[in-house]
Amino acid sequence: MATQPTIHARKAGFLADVATVAERALRSLPRDPEATIPALVIPVFFFVMNVGALQDFAENIPGLDYKAFQLPVAVLFAVTGVSRAITVVTDIQSGYFDRLSITPVSRLSLLLGLMVADFAMVVALSIPVLLMGFIAGVRFETGPLGMLLFALVGGVWGLIFTGFPYAIALKTGSPAAVNISFLLFFPFLFMTTLFLPQEAMTGWLATVADYNPVTYLLAAMRSLISQGWEPVVLLKGLLAIAGVGVVSIGLALAALRGRATRR
Repeated sequence: MATQPTIHARKAGFLADVATVAERALRSLPRDPEATIPALVIPVFFFVMNVGALQDFAENIPGLDYKAFQLPVAVLFAVTGVSRAITVVTDIQSGYFDRLSITPVSRLSLLLGLMVADFAMVVALSIPVLLMGFIAGVRFETGPLGMLLFALVGGVWGLIFTGFPYAIALKTGSPAAVNISFLLFFPFLFMTTLFLPQEAMTGWLATVADYNPVTYLLAAMRSLISQGWEPVVLLKGLLAIAGVGVVSIGLALAALRGRATRR
């Protein structure tokens, strides 16, 4: 009897693997509205509440348009913590992640594909928030190009921050742990220029804000609205994103490596 030849799975290629994982993640979005609806409700709530409560007080600060000041905050609420990390947990608990790990698919693509989908999602989420700002009367000094950069900066921040929930998902495989990962963002935002410009802050909070990367991210986004093109301010904002990214993506990659070798 002739010996049957051994059939080996053929690698599709790294980019094809990333595209396949991203497509699967994007196709699952309509079946998971609870992942996107809160991401729109929360920023609208905070924008309306902050502007309504503090706009009269902010008029005492010369040259401050408080609606424009709060719009980047609303965008960060929309894009931060939005990820498909809970999908990773589901795949781990069902054994699907382990089955993927023994295929020729690139391990890195299992993470990057989800992050590509996340980036598309957070940029899309920033659009309704921008429209809300326009309805409220916010206008960009930098014009349409500044608006595009504004959305991209917010999207890149949202993408970078997903490293934290992915690291938690891959390390713990726990949906509860992933669900509370958004709480990591609150110290970033509330100990920064959330309510007041940096020059108006005093005490220990002003000191903490000096070292908070979100301070420089918000300054960069606000400059696109109110000050026009400020290269130094924009560069500081991008460097702040990169600094957080080194930590978050590093943690996610380490957790992915640990999960892939644990099976």
